[in-house]
Amino acid sequence: MPISPLNEQQLKALHDIIDGLNDQSKAWLSGYLWGVSQSGQTPLSTQSQGEPASAVPAAAAPVTITLLSASQTGNARHVAQQLHDELSSAGLTVTHTPVSEYKPKALANEQYVIVVTSTQGEGEPPEEAFAFFKFLASKKAPSLNQLHFAVLGLGDSTYTHFCQAGKDIDQRLEALGASRLLPRVDADVDYDDIAREWRGQVLDILKQHVASNSASTASVTTSASSVTPLAASAWHRDTPFEASILVNQKITGRSSDRDVRHIEIDLSGSGLTYTPGDALGVWYENDPALVDEWLSVTALSGEEPVSVQDQTLSLREALLRQFELTVNSTRLIERYASVAGDDELAARVREGRPALQAYADSTSPIDMLRQHPLSHPIDAATLVSWLRPLAPRLYSISSSQAETDDEVHITVGVVRYVIDDHERRGGASGYLSRLTEDDKVRVFIEHNDNFRLPEDPTTPVIMIGPGTGVAPFRAFIQQRATDNASGPNWLFFGNPHFLEDFLYQVEWQQYVKDGVLNRIDLAWSRDQAQKVYVQDKLREQGADVWQWLQDGAHLYVCGDASRMARDVDSALLGIIQQHGGLSAEDADDYLTTLRSERRYQRDVY
Repeated sequence: MPISPLNEQQLKALHDIIDGLNDQSKAWLSGYLWGVSQSGQTPLSTQSQGEPASAVPAAAAPVTITLLSASQTGNARHVAQQLHDELSSAGLTVTHTPVSEYKPKALANEQYVIVVTSTQGEGEPPEEAFAFFKFLASKKAPSLNQLHFAVLGLGDSTYTHFCQAGKDIDQRLEALGASRLLPRVDADVDYDDIAREWRGQVLDILKQHVASNSASTASVTTSASSVTPLAASAWHRDTPFEASILVNQKITGRSSDRDVRHIEIDLSGSGLTYTPGDALGVWYENDPALVDEWLSVTALSGEEPVSVQDQTLSLREALLRQFELTVNSTRLIERYASVAGDDELAARVREGRPALQAYADSTSPIDMLRQHPLSHPIDAATLVSWLRPLAPRLYSISSSQAETDDEVHITVGVVRYVIDDHERRGGASGYLSRLTEDDKVRVFIEHNDNFRLPEDPTTPVIMIGPGTGVAPFRAFIQQRATDNASGPNWLFFGNPHFLEDFLYQVEWQQYVKDGVLNRIDLAWSRDQAQKVYVQDKLREQGADVWQWLQDGAHLYVCGDASRMARDVDSALLGIIQQHGGLSAEDADDYLTTLRSERRYQRDVY
C-alpha cells in the first residue's frame, strides 16, 4: 500500500471535505485538483492579493444523474440497471446505487435523482430502503429545491396499498422542494411494457435538460454502478432453465392441516450458482382441471385462437401457461362486473375499494364466476383481456450450494382452501405439489444481496423463521457448518404442533448435537390452551437476545410480512427498551441503525 504524502492533519482535513460529497462533487474536485497539479498554480482562495487570478480555469462540473434502486425481489434493481445502461449509452453521466449503499444527506447536493422502488407487505418500502425512507420522512431531511426527480413504482394491484412506497417517496421529495421531471408511474406485476415506456420518457427529458446545461458541454461522460455484478448465466427470469425434480416429499405429519413440501431440484449442466439468502424463481403452469372449469363457466371450447405477446395460441394453452387464474384482484372484479350483467356484483363494485378488496381476498376468480354467472356469452378475446399475465413465484432457497453442489432445495407450503365445497389450491404451490420425480420445471436464481450471512465467521447469528420462513435458515446453517464458522447460532422456530409440524426436526437436532446450532427456541401455537408464537419466545429470552446484540449479533427474520414480521418488530423494540434502558424513540433509532448496518435483515412476504 503506497505511503500517503500527506501528514495526519492534512489527511483529516481532506476526509472532512470529502465526507458527505456526492459523486458529482467528488468528480469536480478530482478534476480541479488534477488541473492545479498540472499547472503548478495555487488555488485561487490561497493566492496573495497581488497575484493575478487567472491561473487555472475551473473544470466544468458534469451534469450527474443519480439512479437509486430500492428492490425487494430484484425487479426494481433490474429496471434501474436497464435505465443506467440506456442513459450511459446516450452519453449521459449516470451512477446507479442501491439505496442501502446511498447516504441520504447527499441528496442536498444532487441535481437529478431517478428512483425505481418496489413495495412490500402492506405498503412498506423494500427492506434495503427502510433507513432511507425513514430519514426522508424525518425532520433531518434537507431542503431539495435544487433537485429534479422522477419515480417509478413497482407493485402488485392485488394488495390494498398498491405501489405505496413509490407514492410515498414521490410525495415526500415534492414536499422537500424538489421538482418532478415527469409524473410518477405505477406498474403492476406485468411491468415490462410500462417500464420500457417510462425509461424512454426519462431518457428523452434528461437529454433535453443536459443539452440546455452549458456546464455539461465541457464534461467527459462517465458512468458507474455500485450494484454488485452477478455471475454471468444464460438462465434468468426471461430465459429459465428447465430442471428436473429429484425429490418432492411432504414433511408435515399425516394429521397436520398443513401440506409442506421439501423439494429438491437438479441444476446439473446449468451453471447456475446461488448463495444462502437467494431465492429460486419458478415459472409454473395452471392446473388443467382449473382451466377446464374456467372454460365450462364461460361456455368456451378452449380451441378459440387468442393473441398473446405477438403469438397466436389456443385459448386452452393460453390459460394453462400465460395467465394468472388463482389470485383475485379489484381490477379483475371490476372488469368482469362490467360485462357480467350481474346486479349483485355491480353493487359490490359501487361499495368502493375497501369492500372490493375484502371480496377479492376471500373469493378466488373462478368462484366469483360461479357465484355471479355471465348473463350472456362472451368471446375468448374478452376473457383474456380481464386477466393478468402469469408471473413467476419466488421461493427462499433452503440449501447451501457448498453442501448440495448441483442441487437446489426449496420448502413449499401448499396453499389449500375450500369455497362453496370446491377445494382450491395456490397456483404455484399447487403446481409444485403435483410434480413427481423426473418432471421438468422452469427455474432461475433471484439473487438477494440484502439477506446475507455476515462476512466474519465469528459473528453471532440469530434467526427467526416460523413455518416455511425457516427455509433460508436451513441454508444458513448448512453454510456455517461447511465453513466451520465459530460464531454461535440461535434459531427461533414456530408452527401449530410439535408432533406434526416440526419442519426438518431431525436435521436441527443433529446440528444441536454437533454444536453448530447453539440455541433453539420453539413455539407451538396450538399445543396448549394459550397460543405461543416466536415473538413470545423472543420476549422470554429478551435479556439474552439483548446481550447477543451487544456482542455484535446479526438478526434475521423470514416469513409473513403482515403479522409475524410486525409482531417480531414490536417484540424487538420492547426488548431494546427493557433490557437496553432506552426510550421508545431511541429503541426505534437503535433498530434502524441495525438495519443500516445490515445487522437486521428481513426476507418477508
